[in-house]
Amino acid sequence: MLITIVIPVYNGAETIKGLVDKLVAYLGGQAFQIVLVNDGSVDNSREVCHALSREYATIVKFIDLARNFGEHNAVMAGLHYTDGDYVVIMDDDFQNPPEEVPLLVREAVEHKYDIVYTYYRKKEHSLVRNLGSWFNDRVANILLDKPKDLYLSSFKCLSRMVVGEVTKYTGPYPYIDGLALRCTRNIGRVQVRHEKRHGGRSGYTFRKLVHLWLNMFVNFSVIPLRISSILGLVFSSIGVIFAVLVTREKLSNPAMPVGWASLMITVIVFSGVQLFMLGLLGEYIGRLFLSNNQTPQFVVREVHQRGKEGVRD
Repeated sequence: MLITIVIPVYNGAETIKGLVDKLVAYLGGQAFQIVLVNDGSVDNSREVCHALSREYATIVKFIDLARNFGEHNAVMAGLHYTDGDYVVIMDDDFQNPPEEVPLLVREAVEHKYDIVYTYYRKKEHSLVRNLGSWFNDRVANILLDKPKDLYLSSFKCLSRMVVGEVTKYTGPYPYIDGLALRCTRNIGRVQVRHEKRHGGRSGYTFRKLVHLWLNMFVNFSVIPLRISSILGLVFSSIGVIFAVLVTREKLSNPAMPVGWASLMITVIVFSGVQLFMLGLLGEYIGRLFLSNNQTPQFVVREVHQRGKEGVRD
C-alpha cells in the first residue's frame, strides 16, 4: 500500500524542510511519497522545496505553480500528481503533527472509510479564525448536507476512489470538502492534536476566508437562490399586508397625512432585498462565465521529480 502526503506550501520556507524530515522519519518503514505544491510563495519556499526534491529524489515530488491560486487550488494541483492508495492532505506549518499521519491512514484502512477527517480537542487558532470556522461549519450543515458531528478540517485522508472523483472537477473554484462530500458518506473521524504554528503566520486573510466561504456558498448548492426566492416572497407578502393596513387607515381617517418615514423605510428595505438578490444572481452568473471562459484552476510552471525535471503542464 502506497501513502501519498500532499502539502500546499505558501511562504513556508521556515517550516517545510523540518516537516518533510519528520515525515520521512516517521514513515520510513512504509511505502510513501510526498507531493509539495508551491502556491506562489513570496519567500524562498520554491528553493527549499526544490532542494528537498533533490535530497529525497525517490520520495518527494515538487510542483511549482505559476502564481498564487489559493490553498484548495494548490491541493487540487497536488492531487493530480498522487499515486497513493490513500492520500493525506496536511498544512505546511506543523499545526498538523506529522507523527499522526499513520493514525489517519490506519483508521481508513481498518474501517474501509473513503474519507477520514480529523477533529481537535482544542484549536490553536485566533478567536476570529475560530469564529469563522464555526460559522463555516454551520453553513456547511445546510449547503453541503454535512453530518452535524463532522468537522471539515484541512488535515484529512482520502481514498484513491475519492481522489479520482475529486480531480474530475475542472472548474476554477474548487472546494475540496464540497467535492469529497459529493462522492460519499462513508466517512470516519479521528481526534488529533492541533499545535501552534512553528513559524510565519497564516496565509488566510479576511478576503481569502470570504473567497473560500463563497466557493462553498455558491459553487456547491442552489440553496442560496432558493433562500433569495423565499425572501422575495416573504417581503412581498409583508408589502401586501402593509398596503392593506395603510388603505384601511386612510379610509377610516381621510385626513391622515401620508407618512414620509414609513415610505422611506419601505423603499430602503425593499431596495436592499432587491440588491442582495441581484448580487447573488450576479455571483452565480459571473462564476458560470469564468468557468465557460476556461479560467484555469491552476497553472503548473515546473514539476520536479525523479527522472522528470522541469516538466511543464
